Amino acid sequence: MAAVQRLLRAAASGGAVARRRMASLAAEERMVRRPAAERNVQWVFLGCPGVGKGTYASRLSRLLGVPHIATGDLVRDELASTGPLASQVRPRLLPVFPHPRSACFPLRCADLDSFFLQLAEIVNQGKLVSDEIIFNLLSKRLKKGEDQGESGFILDGFPRTVKQAEILDGVIDIDMVVNLKLREDVLVEKCLGRRICSQCGKNFNVACIDVKGENGLPAIYMAPLLPPNNCMSKMITRADDTEEVVRNRLRIYNDMSQPVEGFYRDQGKLLEFDLPGGIPESWPKLLHVLNLEDQEELKLAAA
Repeated sequence: MAAVQRLLRAAASGGAVARRRMASLAAEERMVRRPAAERNVQWVFLGCPGVGKGTYASRLSRLLGVPHIATGDLVRDELASTGPLASQVRPRLLPVFPHPRSACFPLRCADLDSFFLQLAEIVNQGKLVSDEIIFNLLSKRLKKGEDQGESGFILDGFPRTVKQAEILDGVIDIDMVVNLKLREDVLVEKCLGRRICSQCGKNFNVACIDVKGENGLPAIYMAPLLPPNNCMSKMITRADDTEEVVRNRLRIYNDMSQPVEGFYRDQGKLLEFDLPGGIPESWPKLLHVLNLEDQEELKLAAA
């Protein structure tokens, strides 16, 4: 419990003092980590918004039999659960924010409602969720998985900052970091083609990307992912999928991601993967660089 409390305080604070405390915490936590032979893969997937982290991470999740954990999904799931909790006004202790190696943090209902309101406000305004909230949600998810017998994980789009990477490195052994890359003009076109069915909620893409190779850049072809006829008339576009917003998101991500990439590159854990096209072109090559291409029966299961 004490080690976890120090972790959360480090996540909420900043500066050199926090980093020194994180280094000390890392040495302490490594003493209780499970040996590699007793766990499955523990990977991180990085990449710009719209590059396809969720698509490839979820396929590998099914292939390897490990959970796919996207922090964006954790936030949305937490917000989706606010209805029943907000109506429970009687004071009581709730087991929230557990950590894989600790007891739960008790939080009274009023504090929990305040947390949900803070989280909703941050998401609605398009701000980054604080490190403390993210690590709380991640700890809760890892504890739930551990209780259910899960072994290993694939983290999707996290950590986003060096500070987050340092904290994560102090408590979890990350085996490999896969950095998916795609040229910006293709990313923009891909994001602008995204559509959502207003009825079933499934995601589609109407963009047919066929970019010729020039100036040393490879040619890229991505076929559209068109909806079935019953969804065609119900397609909507996300409000933030405009060229201005997409390019701004990419600029912010690139500014933040370079130090994170350098952090894992210095550890020898970073695997750069340039997507050569859509799923039919990229999936077999990704399996190859991950040394998984010989598992034909598993490829079919993950398709």
